Amino acid sequence: MRVDRRWAARLALVAGAAALLVLLVFAGLRSIALVGVGAAGLAATAAGLWWVLAHTGAIRVLALILATATPVVVLVLYAVAGLLWVVLVSLALWTLAVFTGRTALAPHTEPARTPERPVAPPRRPFLLMNPRSGGGKVGRFRLAEQARALGAEVVVLDPTQPQDVAELARQAVDEGADLLGVAGGDGTQALVAGVAAARDVPFVVICAGTRNHFAMDLGLDREDPAACLQALTDGVELRIDLGFIDVGQPTAEGQGRVFVNNASFGAYASVVQSPAYRDDKARTILQMLPDLLTHHSGPDLKVRTDAVSVDGPQAVLVSNNPYRMGDPAGLGRRERLDSGVLGVLGVTVDNAVQAAAMLRGRRGPGLTSTTAREVVIDADAPAIPAGVDGEALTVPTPVRCWIEPGALRVRLPRHRPGTPRGKPPMDWRRVRRLALTVGRTAAGRESG
Repeated sequence: MRVDRRWAARLALVAGAAALLVLLVFAGLRSIALVGVGAAGLAATAAGLWWVLAHTGAIRVLALILATATPVVVLVLYAVAGLLWVVLVSLALWTLAVFTGRTALAPHTEPARTPERPVAPPRRPFLLMNPRSGGGKVGRFRLAEQARALGAEVVVLDPTQPQDVAELARQAVDEGADLLGVAGGDGTQALVAGVAAARDVPFVVICAGTRNHFAMDLGLDREDPAACLQALTDGVELRIDLGFIDVGQPTAEGQGRVFVNNASFGAYASVVQSPAYRDDKARTILQMLPDLLTHHSGPDLKVRTDAVSVDGPQAVLVSNNPYRMGDPAGLGRRERLDSGVLGVLGVTVDNAVQAAAMLRGRRGPGLTSTTAREVVIDADAPAIPAGVDGEALTVPTPVRCWIEPGALRVRLPRHRPGTPRGKPPMDWRRVRRLALTVGRTAAGRESG
């Protein structure tokens, strides 16, 4: 433990105490009412948002008014009472307390990294590039030209007709390719990664898609796709896990389809199946969600793992390694891709009260979060929609998802930004203990 961690913990305690003192000194007994009004406002806003999503017509309009007007009403009440500045100062101090407390709890050691080894450049790299991905990043960054200059065989996909990228990758390996790579979205990455894993050849990710979640969790620079090509000349290799979903028929590589990010079921998966979704996402979501969230349409899901069972969730997300839950700044990120387990998230919200309770985050009663080597999603229908790395599929039930640890050899540039480590959840007891520690003996007690 370093001294700055102790001082961060002490600052957290001071800021937290100051936040409470500001309320008590300048608001007195009214501070209880201030907290109550704020909590009620948050709950009303959450309930309003739930009604917006779960209803149509006049109820949706009224709910939208509630969700947008409630924060304004709360601020007006604070201002009329002459206590708005008190609330804002107290909130700022509390924010500082939580930030510094979580900083104090975060170890200064670097995050555990997947073991990597230096490798010689490939002799016959083969890259597939989608010119439409990411709004045309392949052309904008001249990725095909740069890759060919490095000795790679490059196939730029024809945007006017569908092509089987997995079959193109298989043919390339049959003809002697010793590395496969993709410049495109995560769905295309997953298809070719499945071939690379089955043929035991390394795989290169070139972040030319729109969101590039897979590249982000590999620690690549999403703003500079061309930097990914350094893996062809100065690369390191590591092994990561792959998720698999049983799609009801074997692929050329065996049973199951690969997902590098996640497979989703329930409300979102049903929405993306709609032909109208691509043209008008917001309107399609607002039109379809009410029936899906209230179970008037869509399948009734059941989720089973060795540890938990969830009946009737509106949405289920199965991810290749778990997503961060305790760090709001890191939501949507995975700290590592070699933990050997799937992340499983289930959301069950049947009314406005449960929607308001979701403000508690991972402790909310409507959120189930666990990890598993295998998960089964069953339903009261012979087949259900699924979103697999953003691609819309229909899969027969029961659906089995599983993870294959270390299945994929990934080739990465030696020099890359890396994945920032998430901060742990706030724990005031640990912060207090850390703040009061003195010397090495106390440090050893905290680390133990």
